[in-house]
Formats: sequence, C-alpha cells, structure tokens
Amino acid sequence: MTKAELVDEVAKNTGLTKLEADAVVDLVLGSIVEALNSGEKIELRGFGSFRLRQKNPRRGRNPKTGEAVNVPAKRIAYFKPGKEKELEEIINS
Repeated sequence: MTKAELVDEVAKNTGLTKLEADAVVDLVLGSIVEALNSGEKIELRGFGSFRLRQKNPRRGRNPKTGEAVNVPAKRIAYFKPGKEKELEEIINS
C-alpha cells in the first residue's frame, strides 16, 4: 500500500476530504519520525513498535576495488510486530 492509497482509505472510512486525510497521515507519520529522531520508542498496542538500533562503526570493503573503508556508526529504525497474536491472526486469516 502506498501513502496515496492509505490517504484514500482514511478519507473513505472517516468521511474526511482527501486533503484532510493527507494532513492526518502526514501528521501521524511525522510524529513517528520526530519521536524516533529524539530517541523515543513508539508502541502501538496490538500492532507493534518502532525503535532505533545503534550500528557500531566497522571496517568494510569496497566491492568494486576490494579497498578497505571505514563505515561510520549510524542509527537504524526498525519495526517489531506486537507480541499479541492479533496482527499475525489478521494477516494469516
């Protein structure tokens, strides 16, 4: 599902205009990104959580030349499905 399709679904199911639904989707996604950027975790009960993982710096290799390169540390966002079987049951039913 694309963001545009999500906006269409929100508009259809809430009675909002597409412009209003787009603003709602942008607000939700922006809030998630902002919270992750400030180091918070986001937990949506019955769905899952978004968190950050810290990747340590390491030595890598340029696949083209084989030359060793330093890969800097970085933060990676990841999603973990909820422990409740609700999401898994919905997907597999």
